[in-house]
Amino acid sequence: MIFELPKWYDLHVHFRQGDSMADYIQDHLNMGCCGALAMPNTKPPVSHVHGKNTEEYWTVESYLKDMESAGSKAFDDIIAPLYLTNATTKDMIIEGTKSGILRACKYYPPHGTTNSEHGAGLDTYINNGVFAAMSDAGIVLNIHGEEHGLSGEEYFGEQSNAEDSFYKNHMPQLVEKFPNLKIVCEHITTKTAVDFVKNSGNNIAATITPQHLLYTVADLLQGLKYHLYCLPLVKFEKDRTALLEAAKSGNVKFFAGTDSAPHTTKATACGCAAGCYTGGIAPQLYADAFNLNEDNFDEFKKFLCLNGPQFYGIPVSNKTFTLTKKPSQPSVASGAIPLHIGLGQKNLAWTLTL
Repeated sequence: MIFELPKWYDLHVHFRQGDSMADYIQDHLNMGCCGALAMPNTKPPVSHVHGKNTEEYWTVESYLKDMESAGSKAFDDIIAPLYLTNATTKDMIIEGTKSGILRACKYYPPHGTTNSEHGAGLDTYINNGVFAAMSDAGIVLNIHGEEHGLSGEEYFGEQSNAEDSFYKNHMPQLVEKFPNLKIVCEHITTKTAVDFVKNSGNNIAATITPQHLLYTVADLLQGLKYHLYCLPLVKFEKDRTALLEAAKSGNVKFFAGTDSAPHTTKATACGCAAGCYTGGIAPQLYADAFNLNEDNFDEFKKFLCLNGPQFYGIPVSNKTFTLTKKPSQPSVASGAIPLHIGLGQKNLAWTLTL
């Protein structure tokens, strides 16, 4: 089986900073990406819009220039969201919108994931005018939907978890207060989040990663396969089933965002770095999750290539790549270990050709 597809946008990826950024971008170019939304939880964070970088923060303006120098000019488009912190103001949103540089903002639950310690609680931006300014300007809110400050059973329990809590207790309030705010619920992992997106207006969408379509917490725990450790954590079979059904439904609200996150050292003395590296291999993994065939090709194309650009108002690429049902072992430009290698798999089920 051979399938031709438009080049696609990875609408959630980590390119980091420094010399390795060029390799991470190249891995994305090598898997047919024509653009990306590059996460701002760098060190220091991308938490201002204009001007030069400082020791405390980088700016969207400078980060875009750094990515251009590292090879992002080869993309059709790239979006760098603003990291929302206590320093974010509504005037910052207004000025960034007028300049055309600001197109999205990222909410991180404080201490909820990698380099998220700069984030503030959701109420901060509800009350200080930031979300109102974003809504008025049409700026997209990229949201890491987990409750922060939980422990034990509340964080990951049999009946609920941090994502369930967030989508039950916080998202309804946010949508009620700002009914026109465009929101992407990023890397959703639970049936609760799937149902919330399905039942919300057309201004609410979601990205889904390949690992959350393919694996459950049982896969993570059996042998402690730490290369599958990411945040939010992979969940249970009922959640994976709900995610698959949403992705394969053709519903325009669901689209690809890998959350590909490179780490030069995955396991450390004090724990495990969160993030799966799927640069260079994501379309193959998505095709595997879909069990891609002639019957579901149209739905796969929508999920991978069409729905995301439609939500963000980005033109679909007129360039193409192909996926062939043939085992392959793609090379990766960066030093990060690809997810399938970390899980002990020698080959992928699909071959990607540009």
